[in-house]
Amino acid sequence: MDTRNDAQIIIYPMKTNLINIRQPKIAIIMGSKSDLHIMQDAADVLKELGVEYEITVVSAHRTPDRMFSYARAAADRGIKVIIAGAGGAAHLPGMVASLTHLPVIGVPVKSSNSIDGWDSILSILQMPNGIPVATVALNAAKNAGILAAQILSTADETIVANLIAFKEDLKKKVEESAKELEG
Repeated sequence: MDTRNDAQIIIYPMKTNLINIRQPKIAIIMGSKSDLHIMQDAADVLKELGVEYEITVVSAHRTPDRMFSYARAAADRGIKVIIAGAGGAAHLPGMVASLTHLPVIGVPVKSSNSIDGWDSILSILQMPNGIPVATVALNAAKNAGILAAQILSTADETIVANLIAFKEDLKKKVEESAKELEG
């Protein structure tokens, strides 16, 4: 079953042409479009690292059938890692993890109906044995994107090189800040 039409997936293709179209390997999903302002950080860092991704809304509570079909079809579509962001009860990452063998990285989102984000953090973090979800800090979608790229880098030297350059740039920024403050 092709879930692309049902899911209305937005795909970010990296440097594609008619000869070499690369398939997204990371899926970024969120429980609501209102989470996009947080989840966009994952997309931005993946773009910076040269990693193809797809991004869409999949609600565990409002569209459970869509969540089931999306999670079950992800591996067959070439997805290698799923980044799932959710606020409030935040069931999306855990439910998706229960439906696929792929690694799932959960991003707890501090939403308007949240208890300072703790409800989201604990919901994603406290998964039962056998259904792991790697959990990043509250609203830390950028770290989720970096972690997803690091997972892919175990089999992709281009991503390795991009991650090394990215982290070297972080180091340079800190060193420049230190020099600036120290005079």
